[in-house]
Amino acid sequence: MPESISPTANWESMYIDGEWVPTSNGSAIDVEDPSTREVFASVPAGTESDVDAAYEAAAAASEEWGAAPPAARQEVVEQFQHALAEHEAELIEVMSHEAGGTAGYGHTAHHLASDQAAEAATLPRRMKGEHATSNIPGKEHVVQREPKGVVTVISPWNFPLNLSARAVLPAIAAGNSVVLKPATNTPITGGLLFAKLFEETDLPPGVLNVVTGRGSEIGDRVASHPKSDVVAFTGSTEVGRDVAAAAGRNLATPAMELGGNNAHIVTADADLDRAIDGAVFGSFIHQGQVCISINRHVVHEDVYDEYVSRLVDRAESLVAGSAHDEVHLGPIIDESQRDQMLGYVEETVAAGATLETGGGIVDLDGVDDSLVVEPTVLSGVTNEMAAACNEHFGPIAPVIPFADVDEAVAIANDTEFGLSGSVHAGDLGTAKSIADRMETGMVHIGDQPINDEAHVPFSGTGASGVGGYNTDEFLREVTETKWISIQHEPREYPF
Repeated sequence: MPESISPTANWESMYIDGEWVPTSNGSAIDVEDPSTREVFASVPAGTESDVDAAYEAAAAASEEWGAAPPAARQEVVEQFQHALAEHEAELIEVMSHEAGGTAGYGHTAHHLASDQAAEAATLPRRMKGEHATSNIPGKEHVVQREPKGVVTVISPWNFPLNLSARAVLPAIAAGNSVVLKPATNTPITGGLLFAKLFEETDLPPGVLNVVTGRGSEIGDRVASHPKSDVVAFTGSTEVGRDVAAAAGRNLATPAMELGGNNAHIVTADADLDRAIDGAVFGSFIHQGQVCISINRHVVHEDVYDEYVSRLVDRAESLVAGSAHDEVHLGPIIDESQRDQMLGYVEETVAAGATLETGGGIVDLDGVDDSLVVEPTVLSGVTNEMAAACNEHFGPIAPVIPFADVDEAVAIANDTEFGLSGSVHAGDLGTAKSIADRMETGMVHIGDQPINDEAHVPFSGTGASGVGGYNTDEFLREVTETKWISIQHEPREYPF
């Protein structure tokens, strides 16, 4: 494995204006492997002066890059995609150490990032304007689409590779420069790796800048920087509200993909084999640390007991352990996330639900204070219980019964969130009518909520976000239109 992209490589510099530079005060942040609880790398703890330097570089580079021909911008993104493919094994290894991702998680994240690159490479040639005839004689209208300038990307820790890619790559493809601030837990996969990969392309200096650091120390400066024109954030709704408010002070465009509380609705006549298959994947992939995972299983009372029994059997067949072993579930990212989700389980049981399986921690040899949580199924849950009304973000499956379709839809919609969802019903017409009534940005029939394809819009409603990602949705976020009118003939004025 090349030393430049490995868990043990030197990650102790930030990337500003095409150069690897130390932080201004020399301080660092340790990066811990969630499986072993051991520190395997250190990254710079950036300061506000480092943030300012990154934005200065981005602003200086934006005009020339924005004027680059579409073919040149397309080529750079294609070069990035090639580098992504060349280093697949190394990237997956780093993700295992940093994000606690299993091998399956790593391949999925890499595939999604590659899909984002392929879609982004088409954007430079799709930035087309419009022409319109004027109501005024002798005049024509031209509407041009241009890059906004500097795009801020604040990426999350759960899927840092592809969720950084879906903002960084289209922003650059559209002619913007970028300042990337990765999550504190995943500064390598979500940030510094992008600089490494772009070094293998013809991207000019200053177009991509990566500043690592604690959100508590530099987050406000990043979100509210006066040189930022767009702020793309993926994370919790609580933090997203603050980020959007900070961006709004400079009238920067907010692109916020926030929390979810996604329902998996199963009717009495649904194919339970398919519904359970989707349920297991949708609840337990990457330990449930997915904004579009199943947060609530909403199941008709006629098949409720069978559904719970079969879900318990499947959950107990899953192997949870170190991400470096052959397991289905790896560790939670850190102890605060682990303790919060286990607290929701305890509160839910105390409120009257039944713990069918799980609810505890899997001990790992040689690891103090393991972060691995057992696959957990709760029955007898109501929508008001802690594991249901909160985004638990863990390998937890609360199962809620319903008597009729109207009740199922009411349960699904009884949340401030509206990100994703899924429906299993006996016929497509019923499933489609349920999907139409679900107040959420995305619904998947005959499947589960975790779906993301770069050529299809990805967005939520309510407290799940503002704006959208993928395809033309994000292209509109990072570009703006300019109306130019041309008066070809002398015009008559009233005075």
